[in-house]
Amino acid sequence: MTAALAERIDALLPQTQCQRCGYPACRPYADAIVRGEAQINQCPPGGDAGIEALAALLGRPTQAMNPANGAPITQSTVAFIEEAPCIGCTKCIQVCPTDAIVGAANLMHTVIVDECSGCELCIPACPVDCIVMQPAAQSHLDRASQYRMRYEARLRRLDRRRDERESERQRRRAALTTPTADSGGDPVARALAAARARRGPSS
Repeated sequence: MTAALAERIDALLPQTQCQRCGYPACRPYADAIVRGEAQINQCPPGGDAGIEALAALLGRPTQAMNPANGAPITQSTVAFIEEAPCIGCTKCIQVCPTDAIVGAANLMHTVIVDECSGCELCIPACPVDCIVMQPAAQSHLDRASQYRMRYEARLRRLDRRRDERESERQRRRAALTTPTADSGGDPVARALAAARARRGPSS
């Protein structure tokens, strides 16, 4: 029942994954509401309408937005990266919850407007202040399902990358400790074998 209720609460949230509620994403906030650790008035992107929807679902009285979390957001915005000052540091890419920023190290980055939830997490991450928020053509509330799917896809991608890195660490560790057929007990030979393992198969 608890998980089912959290799902229903999460479905009412705007899925901007902006962390203004004080939690790392929308679903943890929903879980915290179910546990009684958070109130229903901590989501500025959801605004007053979001508070009313949560109050109706949970049978609670409505509340004013908690000023500690910010004012209700009435104008949806998207991020825009100014070309000239961008240094291609990738810091904005690393924090974007919907993978809406594309680019590579030392190259200019670009925001995919249709995927940007307007979370603004990229702004404090940028060391050269080259990101500004602009009015969005469509309300972020209309794209909640899309933002959720992209956020969940990003989590899966990060999990895969973490697993791949751990597998690589284990492979290298095994190469350092396991004698190969041509190394025997010779530590120098083992070190050479480990170096070959790090380089991977020859082309």
